[in-house]
Amino acid sequence: MQTYARFLIGATASGSGKTTLTLGLLRCLRNRGLKVQPFKCGPDYIDTKFHDLASGERSYNLDTFLSSDEHVRELFHTHSLHKDVCVTEGVMGLFDGYERMKGSSAEIASLLHIPVILVINAKSMAYSAAALLYGFKNFHSSLEVVGVIFNFVSSESHYHYLKEACQETGIEPLGWLPLQKDLQIPSRHLGLNMDKDFLFDDFAEKAATFVENHIDVDRLLTLTTTTSSYSYSFEDRPSGTFKIAVARDEAFNFIYHENITRLRALGEVIYFSPLKDLILPEADLVYLPGGYPELFLETLSRNRDMHKSIQEYIEKGGKVWAECGGMMYLSRSITDKEGKEYPMVGIFDQKATMEQMKLTLGYRKFRYKGLSLTGHEFHYSKIDQLLPGEVNQYNTRGTRVNTLLLRYKNALASYTHLYWGDKENILDIFN
Repeated sequence: MQTYARFLIGATASGSGKTTLTLGLLRCLRNRGLKVQPFKCGPDYIDTKFHDLASGERSYNLDTFLSSDEHVRELFHTHSLHKDVCVTEGVMGLFDGYERMKGSSAEIASLLHIPVILVINAKSMAYSAAALLYGFKNFHSSLEVVGVIFNFVSSESHYHYLKEACQETGIEPLGWLPLQKDLQIPSRHLGLNMDKDFLFDDFAEKAATFVENHIDVDRLLTLTTTTSSYSYSFEDRPSGTFKIAVARDEAFNFIYHENITRLRALGEVIYFSPLKDLILPEADLVYLPGGYPELFLETLSRNRDMHKSIQEYIEKGGKVWAECGGMMYLSRSITDKEGKEYPMVGIFDQKATMEQMKLTLGYRKFRYKGLSLTGHEFHYSKIDQLLPGEVNQYNTRGTRVNTLLLRYKNALASYTHLYWGDKENILDIFN
């Protein structure tokens, strides 16, 4: 039996400030000397990076589209072991999923029996918050909304009206946050800012102080403390003899942690840098994940030794999985948003460009080599002269999308970031 606090930070809508609040809470709890475990609802691999930095612990994605319910339970309960607090950040509004409530924060909270702390953007709102709170508390019987934090509150007097609204609903007010302009994370085209110029540690400490000064953290922990008897455990040790080379540097770093866990079950994982290394390490499989290659085009293009090493590996039949930025890297070239073209590895006879950037995103699913594969597409680049693909991909409603799976010999590539954390053997796609 284990006693610990666990809760999901949900919001009434996107833009309510749940990410900044989550990061502040994670660092606040860490500063108190508590062992805190972060999680993120949905497929976002950027928020989890910030969770890692704020908490000092690796954050994990909980997503019922990308994986099975059982896998989500195993992830949560395994990584909750020996932790004092588990904080799960929601996605979008509490009930917003890919199909009604499916894939939503509410579904995750219900599946894992996690109480919900609601975040409300209270700007220009007073007693009307009662109706909003009542709706969120009573809309779905499987949810337990136990507390609320009001964001963008103008004054103590404003908060007084909001507390009166809480009295009508049975949801406990846990504090209020005023608008704080220096606690807004600068944005980038793929989400939260990952610039070296952004001093995240300073931001996290400031957010933690902000949370301590305005939120009743002790009461929040009391409300959400429970006892669990789950005893899941993952084996994170090599059981195979494969050598897997994974690109990981400033340009390539969008990686689901559980993908690496699954690869480790096949053998040894070795990291390399397409930016800095001259040759591929010896490997039976090469994984080129997504990231920000468009920010390092000159360096990537100039490293012709790595291009040649990858080309030779693929021509000899070497197995490669490349996704999004990794696929762009294997194209003939990448053009920056100003129109300058940079030669790349040239495995696929197509060009990637950042010109006239337009967002493409959504869950993707398809079948290949007997496997049912799921993933997430999220990019602003596009491909000129798109090659014919071997397999069509589909969105959550079964509608065919333009995203394709490309193959040259044993090199497979797509814009889709695959999640294979609960797949038995991802190597089956190369059969």
